[in-house]
Amino acid sequence: MHSAATKSAIWLLIAALASVALLAGCGQKGPLYLPDDSSQAQKKKSTDTPTAP
Repeated sequence: MHSAATKSAIWLLIAALASVALLAGCGQKGPLYLPDDSSQAQKKKSTDTPTAP
């Protein structure tokens, strides 16, 4: 049977690996930025207008 110290070490390892996995999966890589709303509105407006045949 495993000793109390071994069980504690196993749970500590599991908790550390879970923490690393959760932290690695969150957030965007690279610098944070706010998208420019005016350029998106311009693109949307230009694609929404139908062209004359």
